[in-house]
Amino acid sequence: MEVRKLGQAGLEVSAVGYGSMGISMAYGAPDADAGTAAIHRAYELGVTLFDTAEMYGWGENERVLGAAVAGFRDDVVLATKFGMMPDMTTNSDPRHIRDVVDGSLRRLGTDVIDVLYQHRVDPQVPIEDVAGTVGDLVEAGKVRFFGLSEAGPDTIRRAHAVHPVTALQAEYSLFERSAEGLFDVLNQLGIGVVAYSPLARGFLTGTAKPAAEYSADDVRSRWPRWQPGNFELNVEAVQQLTRLADGKGVTLTQLSLAWILDQGLHIVPIPGSRSIARVEENSAAAHVVLTDAERDAIRDILPQGAHGARYDVGEEPVWE
Repeated sequence: MEVRKLGQAGLEVSAVGYGSMGISMAYGAPDADAGTAAIHRAYELGVTLFDTAEMYGWGENERVLGAAVAGFRDDVVLATKFGMMPDMTTNSDPRHIRDVVDGSLRRLGTDVIDVLYQHRVDPQVPIEDVAGTVGDLVEAGKVRFFGLSEAGPDTIRRAHAVHPVTALQAEYSLFERSAEGLFDVLNQLGIGVVAYSPLARGFLTGTAKPAAEYSADDVRSRWPRWQPGNFELNVEAVQQLTRLADGKGVTLTQLSLAWILDQGLHIVPIPGSRSIARVEENSAAAHVVLTDAERDAIRDILPQGAHGARYDVGEEPVWE
């Protein structure tokens, strides 16, 4: 698989990564066995970037991922995150960061975290203190690279001035374009983009259902894009994209991931699935090349992304 560079400090990863959150939370009951099999298949297909976080099952996801990659740990890049609490408040106090990192190292079964992200900006802790703490962890050999998630331009610049930021993780897909407002800053500073939810939480796999058909423990049961009104418009766009993909001889998923990869060589999507077949499909997207006509057609179908907000009221992160 093609290798891409994130940031300017030498981090190289596969063009398509793997997001492990869905193994443990957000999309129904956890399934560690299926997730482990999917991780193994992803590695066989050339995937080297594997993403997790402390809050994904509150340590369980890190344990599953760490055990799954134990046999090839030195061949892959492990990324995890700090800064969230069980009540969904933020905590990036330097002491808490150090405690979380020590716990993540134990759960992942590794001596070093390759990429450590602040999961969400903490308005109570200056980003300079966060960046300095991560810098200390880099100097101590516990962390290799520093990343931010869902941060705005001012935060990114201030953090980068203290310790180089290698990657920004942001939701980015054909359905969600808000991260594009950060691209100028990221390009100026030489920071890569790791795109989470690149398949719009299943919408761009062609399997979306109306909100009422999801279980209560599935975030799609309450978020706006699955609600009546928005849902029908989004399904119509997906149907048009599917026809375009069929004409190209690829799947909707592959077209969607190829579009992300086409936006810049510094962008790496991290689709997640517990299905081996889906992992194979996702990985093959790295070989799909779009034509100018296809780019124009995609822009005509979804000029500004999906219908409806990506989060429910009160859940949207504030970028500063």
